[in-house]
Amino acid sequence: MNINKERIVKEFVELASIDSESYNEREMADALTLKLQELGFEVEEDCVDDIIGGTAGNLYAFLQGDSNKESILLSGHMDTVKPGIGKVVNIDGDGKITSDGNTVLGGDDLSGVVAILEGIRMVKESGQSVGDIEIIFSVCEEQHGKGVANFDFDKIQSKMAYALDLSGPPGDAAVKAPSIVSFTANVLGKAAHAGFEPEKGLNALKAAANAIARIDQGHVGGMTVNIGKIQSGHATNIVTEECFVAGEVRSFNHDEAVNEVKRIGEIFKEEAAKLVLDKDVQSEMEKSESLIGRKQGECQFDYEVNIRAFDIPGDREVCKRFKKACSNLDLKGDLVSTHGGSDNAFFVEKGIDGIVLSCGMYNVHSVTEYSYVDDLIKGAELVAELLTIE
Repeated sequence: MNINKERIVKEFVELASIDSESYNEREMADALTLKLQELGFEVEEDCVDDIIGGTAGNLYAFLQGDSNKESILLSGHMDTVKPGIGKVVNIDGDGKITSDGNTVLGGDDLSGVVAILEGIRMVKESGQSVGDIEIIFSVCEEQHGKGVANFDFDKIQSKMAYALDLSGPPGDAAVKAPSIVSFTANVLGKAAHAGFEPEKGLNALKAAANAIARIDQGHVGGMTVNIGKIQSGHATNIVTEECFVAGEVRSFNHDEAVNEVKRIGEIFKEEAAKLVLDKDVQSEMEKSESLIGRKQGECQFDYEVNIRAFDIPGDREVCKRFKKACSNLDLKGDLVSTHGGSDNAFFVEKGIDGIVLSCGMYNVHSVTEYSYVDDLIKGAELVAELLTIE
């Protein structure tokens, strides 16, 4: 099978030039719908945009093949992180693809998307027989998979899936990924003038800071723990009435992640409860409109399981097919783990054996993101090999 280098590069530049930040994938969805239809796919767009408040739904595409051969699901996502408006694509003499430095490139995940499209073109132009091909191009993957989380998996017939959404040169496949559990803590104190009567206030920021100081962050055992957002206060002369904190825990052990988040919640509640209220200001606090229905010295704590951990054994057919395809193409064929989240977690949760393929994207989620023309080519060749391998 031969690849059309000029075509895949042109397609990458075309798609990367489309603004497609999370929740705003309309133009990208329209462009990919046309490309899939030109390849002979039946294409449906769901109504997940009505659920999550976006401009487009997930795309599901189906191409009928030989019923005696294995049906395969391929996936990529249509959205990018910010800043992703007004992307400009540059390609240097060595085939390195970058943005102009003001936005992300969009290689996450267009490196995977164009590999899927070009790989299928290679197969069709070769005339080789393949099984049914299913494709999901999702929205809002960068928002903990909110798009595919609401996808109707009753449509899917494939028992194995390849999600092209992993950093690095083609030839690796992530078979293991963590649960990602996010949390929020909102500590309630009492406002007071910091110059005249600070003793009448309850400093919510202090309580939150004390809680954070008790929480180990970074690599904690087999987990990662991070507090990434704090919002508090209105002025330097006001004792802080509320403090909002947000963070996450990741672990390959789902129960471990959830239990750690619950422990973090108890720490915030303990520190909030240590705020002592002067009895002389009790009646004044009860009259405060901002505190109606709530109590000082408390913490509202919530958590959400965004992604569930998966671990696909290396002896599964989806892995053996990948390793054989890589061997045929002189690629590494390594089975690895990742600390990132992807749509594949939802595939596995629905009973599909899925793994995540590296597809030539680097420094993702930054304005220094880049890819290589050679990696786009290798990614497309790998897709074609996965579809046609006996």
